[in-house]
Amino acid sequence: MLYEHRMSSPRSSRRAVLKGCATTLISGAILRGYAARANDLRVGAKAPPATLVTFDGQRISTQDLTGSVVILTFWATWCVPCRDELPLLSSYAEQHAHAGLRVLGFSLDAPDQLSAARRVAQTLSFPTGLLANSSAPGYGRIWRLPVNFTIDRAGRLIEDGWKEKKPSWSPERLEQVVTPLLLSER
Repeated sequence: MLYEHRMSSPRSSRRAVLKGCATTLISGAILRGYAARANDLRVGAKAPPATLVTFDGQRISTQDLTGSVVILTFWATWCVPCRDELPLLSSYAEQHAHAGLRVLGFSLDAPDQLSAARRVAQTLSFPTGLLANSSAPGYGRIWRLPVNFTIDRAGRLIEDGWKEKKPSWSPERLEQVVTPLLLSER
C-alpha cells in the first residue's frame, strides 16, 4: 500500500502542477484582457456595462439605468480612504436620489469577509455587493481603492477614476462633477 501511494503521488503532483499552470495562464489572459479594456476607457464614449449583484441577490445593470446619473464605486472594508468616502457618498446619494442619481457599490472584500462587508453595506443608502459575484470587466482589474466611475444620463462615461490623482470623493468634487449632471435635463 505504501508503494502504491508513492506511485500515485508523482502522477497526482504532475496533475496538480499542470492544473496550476493552466489556471495561471487562463488567469493571466483574463487579467490582460481586463487591463486592455481599462485602457480603452474613453471619457465621453459609451460606458462599459456593469452589473451589480447585491448582497440580497438583486441584479442591477448600468444598461437598465439609462436616464439616471450613475456612480460606480469600488471599495473594501479594509480600505482606510473608503471609510471616509462611503458615508459622504451615501449622504450625497440620498440627497440627490430624487434628481436621478444612482450609486452602485462594488466591494472587493473576499467571501470570507462577507459579514463585515454586509455590516458596512447596511449603513449605506445605495445598493452594494461583492465584485466577485458581479460583473464590471470593462473597468479593468481593480487594484487601487477607492476608485469611482461616473456615467451620465445618456450612458456616456464622464469620469474615469483611473485618471484621477485624488480618486476619493470630496464634497467639492461631487459638486463639480456630479451635480451639473443632475441638473441637466432628464
